[in-house]
Amino acid sequence: MTHPAVIDELMTLVDPGKVLTDAASLEAYGKDWTKHFPPAPSAIVLPKTIEQVQAIVRWANANKVALVPSGGRTGLSAGAVAANGEVVVAFDYMNQILGFNNFDRTVICQPGVITRQLQAFAEEQGLYYPVDFASSGSSQIGGNIGTNAGGIKVIRYGMTRNWVAGLKVVTGKGELLELNKDLIKNATGYDLRQLFIGAEGTLGFVVEATMRLDRTPRNLTAMVLGTPDFDSIMPVLHAFQGKLDLTAFEFFSDKGLAKIMGRGDVPAPFETACPFYALLEFEASTEEVANQALATFEHCVEQGWVLDGVMSQSETQLKNLWKLREYLSETISHWTPYKNDISVTVSKVPAFLRDIDAIVAEHYPDYEVVWYGHIGDGNLHLNILKPEHMGKDEFFASCAKVNKWVFEIVQRYNGSISAEHGVGMTKRDYLGYSRSAEEIACMKAIKAVFDPNGIMNPGKIFAPE
Repeated sequence: MTHPAVIDELMTLVDPGKVLTDAASLEAYGKDWTKHFPPAPSAIVLPKTIEQVQAIVRWANANKVALVPSGGRTGLSAGAVAANGEVVVAFDYMNQILGFNNFDRTVICQPGVITRQLQAFAEEQGLYYPVDFASSGSSQIGGNIGTNAGGIKVIRYGMTRNWVAGLKVVTGKGELLELNKDLIKNATGYDLRQLFIGAEGTLGFVVEATMRLDRTPRNLTAMVLGTPDFDSIMPVLHAFQGKLDLTAFEFFSDKGLAKIMGRGDVPAPFETACPFYALLEFEASTEEVANQALATFEHCVEQGWVLDGVMSQSETQLKNLWKLREYLSETISHWTPYKNDISVTVSKVPAFLRDIDAIVAEHYPDYEVVWYGHIGDGNLHLNILKPEHMGKDEFFASCAKVNKWVFEIVQRYNGSISAEHGVGMTKRDYLGYSRSAEEIACMKAIKAVFDPNGIMNPGKIFAPE
C-alpha cells in the first residue's frame, strides 16, 4: 500500500477534498462490474483539470505509484479494478461538454461525460451519437474510448473508434499529446490516436475527446422474430440485409427471454414459444421500406426460418421490443454469471456457437446457459449462470476450467477472446489465443515508449512478468 506521507503529497496536487481514503470510497471506486477481484486501492484522486492529471502522473512516476483510471466502472473485464494498492484516478469531475461545431458535427468532451449525456446533447442539436449499449446511463466517454466500446448499433455505425475525431492524452510520462486534431484526412505517419483507443489506460489517460456526430435516423422500427433453431437466424440476417440497411441485428435465446419475462415489467413479443429470437432494427423512412420489411418477413416464414414475429408500430412498442434485449445483462446479473464476450467473422457464427455450446453442455450439464449478442457483427455473449446453492469462488473456479476449451475454439476460428469488453485482468492470461507472440511483443514495446516506468494501469492486458 502507498505510504500515508506520499498520499499527503498527492492531496496538494488537486482541489481540497478530492483525495479519498475512506473505506466506502475505496470499495466503490476500486471495482467495476466484474466480481472476480476484490478492490484494494490505496486512495482515490479526483482531478478537475488536465494540469492536475499531469501533476498526478508525474507524482506517481516520482514515487513509483501505480495508477488505475476509473470512469463509470461498468467494465466487464476488470480493466478498472484496483486490486493491488494502486491509486485510482477517477474522472467524475471532468464531466463537461466544452464545445460544439455544427458544421463539422463534432463535440469536445471531457472524459467523465456520461454516454447518455452526449447522446442527449446530440439530440438537442438535431444530431445523433450512435454508440449505444445497456450501460449508456452510467458509462463515461473516457472509458468507452479506453475499451473501444461497441454495443447494439455496430452493424451500421461501427465501434467507438469510428467516432473519435481527436484526442488529448496524458502519457505515462506526464506529457500532454494532442492527437489527430479532429481531421478527417491526415496522412502524416502513425495515427497515435488509434493506439490510445482500446488501450485500457495502459499507455496514458484520455483527458479530452472530440467526438463525431451523425444525422438522426428516421422512424426507427424494430422487428422481433422467433426462429426454430439458431441456424435459421443467419439466412434471416442475409435476407433482410439484402433488402434493408439495418441499424441493428441482435439475438437471444429462449432462456434469456424467460429471465426477462420473469421480471414482470416487459410485455412478451408474441405467444409462440421459440428456441431463439432475432431483433432487427431499420429506418422505416418511407411506406415502401416498411412494406419491404413485411414482405421479407413473409418470405422468411415461407422458408421455415421464422415461426412468428412482430413489428413495432409506435415509439413505445419500439422501446418495449428493445427491452427484451437490452435488459438481459442487468436481469441475469442476479445469478452472478460467468461471462464470455467472443467473436468471429459473421459467416462462421453458427458453427462456432455449436462447437462452444457442445463443450459447455458436456462439462456443465447442470448449469443454465444464456446466449445473446450482436449477431450482425459476429459478437456472441456466453453467460453461465451460478446455481443459487453454490458459492461465488467455487463457481468461478469451476467455470475457469472451460476457458481453455472455449478459447481453443476461438483460436481455431481465428476469432477474438474479447469482442468489446476489453482484456483487463479477466482475459490477460488468454491473450495468446487471439494475438501472436510477435504481436504481444510489439504491444509491450509500445507500452514501454509511452509508460517507461510501468505505472499506467499495470497488470491489465498483459499478465505480470
